[in-house]
Amino acid sequence: MKRKDGRPVTGIALLDKMTGVSSNFAMQKLRKLFKAERCGHTGALDPLATGMLPICFGEASKFSGTQLLSSDKLYEVTARFGVRTTTSDSTGETVSEREIKFDRDGLLLAMKGFLGKQMQVPSMYSALKYNGKPCYEYARKGITVPIEPRPIEVYSFELLSFDGVSASMRVHCSKGTYIRTIVDDLGERLGSGAHVTALRRTAVSHFPASEMRTFEEFERIFEEKGLEGLDAVLLPPDAALGDYPLVSITGKEAQTLVNGQTVPGSAHPELKGPLDTVRLERETDRFFIGLGTVSADGTIVAKRLVSPEYFHAHPESGEN
Repeated sequence: MKRKDGRPVTGIALLDKMTGVSSNFAMQKLRKLFKAERCGHTGALDPLATGMLPICFGEASKFSGTQLLSSDKLYEVTARFGVRTTTSDSTGETVSEREIKFDRDGLLLAMKGFLGKQMQVPSMYSALKYNGKPCYEYARKGITVPIEPRPIEVYSFELLSFDGVSASMRVHCSKGTYIRTIVDDLGERLGSGAHVTALRRTAVSHFPASEMRTFEEFERIFEEKGLEGLDAVLLPPDAALGDYPLVSITGKEAQTLVNGQTVPGSAHPELKGPLDTVRLERETDRFFIGLGTVSADGTIVAKRLVSPEYFHAHPESGEN
């Protein structure tokens, strides 16, 4: 989304989303504080949920958006057993109430069945789209639409506490995993039903939790240090791209790529291709140029680069 009266900010803010609001509302609130021209969020959190919501400003949305949407996530969830709801969380209407007939060992055994690769059918109240509209819009009108199963993977599923009615659990999972659906399916497998009462995303990709800030903390930075202070806490646009090999190029080569040309393999004989995706940075000042590919002969080809306007607004260190 682009705001006509905004300023060209680039970077990533790790927002600790508050409960009770949509991810889009939280994003717009932060964008207004930053007075940013353009931004987007990566991977929506339910209004009930709190936790890490990466907000990508400017050029960062070109790169980190795709990577973050496909990255692993870590959640802490509290489930209430014995009650199943329409939305699989505490905001929905009660569908059934059943007796809880399992103990801690029974719960642990059932949780093990959710580990590994599997197909998951998301809730009708998910943000997945059908014919251009979110499924939850159909669900609120009592309309059922077909939802295809999606491949997911649960890497770990830990029980933190259980009091006989409610359980706190930690889930490390792949992209596209719906925690509400896992809790609902777990409740059905145990024969009691269950729904989410609290959900918090504690990690996305390799971002450190220490860099996550509440909106109030961002406000405090603005009050004390202004827009410069806010810009100073932004992570670079390639912060989520650390898994890709890094290739340093000269300022002239960077300009060549931005102009739509390739860098010949003879310029970097040390490169051993083919490499499907590499990070490109200007060697003199480590300025991130974008993503590229390296062919078998070492030729560097642009894959997705920063805009020419952004590139020229950040000349190589030492240039006039």
